[in-house]
Formats: sequence, structure tokens, C-alpha cells
Amino acid sequence: MGKRLEGKAAFITGAASGIGRQSALRFAAEGALVAVVDVNADGAAAVANEVVGAGGKAIALRADVSSEDEVATAVADAEEAFGRLDVVFNNAGIMHSDDGDAEATEETVWDLTMDINLKGVWFGCRHGIPALRRSGGGSIINTASFVALVGAATPQLAYTASKGAVLAMTRELSVIHARENIRVNALCPGPLRTELLMSFLDTEEKRQRRLVHVPMGRFGEASEIAEAALWLASDESSYVTGTDFSVDGGLTAAYVTPE
Repeated sequence: MGKRLEGKAAFITGAASGIGRQSALRFAAEGALVAVVDVNADGAAAVANEVVGAGGKAIALRADVSSEDEVATAVADAEEAFGRLDVVFNNAGIMHSDDGDAEATEETVWDLTMDINLKGVWFGCRHGIPALRRSGGGSIINTASFVALVGAATPQLAYTASKGAVLAMTRELSVIHARENIRVNALCPGPLRTELLMSFLDTEEKRQRRLVHVPMGRFGEASEIAEAALWLASDESSYVTGTDFSVDGGLTAAYVTPE
């Protein structure tokens, strides 16, 4: 059996850490050429070197996803380096420590969160879709969250609103581009043991308040989300588009009822 992403080129944002880093390593292990994209240039370079050290192929690209020019340049550089793009994983995101409820969240926190979490995904699609079209189609994966489907126990209104919008945008793009062989899906991770979430849930009380809602009773690992992203990136999911793919330890099953 061949490698699952053999001959494919993947563009992954937020790839210096967490889900992005694990996905870059996993995609490369399955034969993908990987563009490791992050605002942290040193972190991106470290992950690209890690991929190469493991026998894979990768390049590091610095880009702030809230800047359209930087995203456009990064996509163009990746396409030029690899000759094609087949997978765009719009994964970069933030969870601001001052994000709270409607009264507590400052406008600056709201705007920054939307610029990165929502506008950044839009820019990735805006410039990634033409690149995928030039390759005859491909897979776009947008990182949403379980909070796009249920309310968060710990207030994080800007984050939740941004992820809900990512999910809605994903659905619409999936319909628009379905007949171009471009699939667009949203990954909805549950609570993960990543630096991003652990720094937000910075007390044991906050962590337990989140875990009480997870039937499996534990935080997920970034590597488990990377496995789901790998499936969405591969041809194994060739008839899957427009989904909210929940990888959440059963959280949404416990709280979301079918209509």
C-alpha cells in the first residue's frame, strides 16, 4: 500500500505548534510535500527541519494570516516550490486570554480574534482555491471548534463567534466549489491538551469545568486531530465535503440533539 498523500503538496498554517505541527509531521510521513506556515518564522523553520530530519520534504514560510498580502505571497511561494497545491489546511488561530463574555471582551480582543481566526481562514481560501483549481482540485480543511456547535462553559465569546463563522463559511464554500473537485470541510476539535488551551484554562478548576462535559473524561491530543486532518486531506474522504467533522471525545454527542 502506498503512502496516503504521495505526490500531494500541502499548505498548513499555524504549523509551528499544536495541531499544525503534528499535521505537518503526519502529512510528510505519508508522502506529502509540506509548506510549514506560521507567523513565528523560527518555529516554522524548526518544524520544517524536523520534517526533513525524519526523511520528509518541507519548506518554512513566514506569514501573518491576518494579512492578505502575506497569505497570498505564502501560497504563491508554496505553489512555486512544489509546482502545485493539493491541500490547504487553514489551521492558524488564537484564543486570547482576555476573551470573555459580551460585557468583558474588549473590542480590540474581538477584532484581533476575528482578524486571525476568521479573516485568516477567508484569506487562505481566497488564495488557496485558485491554486487547488490549477491542480485539478483538492481538499481545504478549516479548523473550527466544538464551540461552533455548542456554547463554551468558560466564556470566550470572540473565539466562539469566530469559529461559528468559520463553520458557516466552510459550508457555503463547499457548495460553491463541489463541482470543481474542491472539497471544503471544517475540523471541530474538542478540548485539547495544547499550549493554546492550557494557557487559557490556566487553573485546575477551569480545566475540570471543561472536562466534566467530555464523555471520555480527558483532553484530546493534537496528534489525534492530525489523524483526522490526514483523512480529510487524503483521497479516502473523496465524497466528503461541507462537514463539521467533530473530533471531541463525545462532547457534542452529549449536548447536541438532532433537529
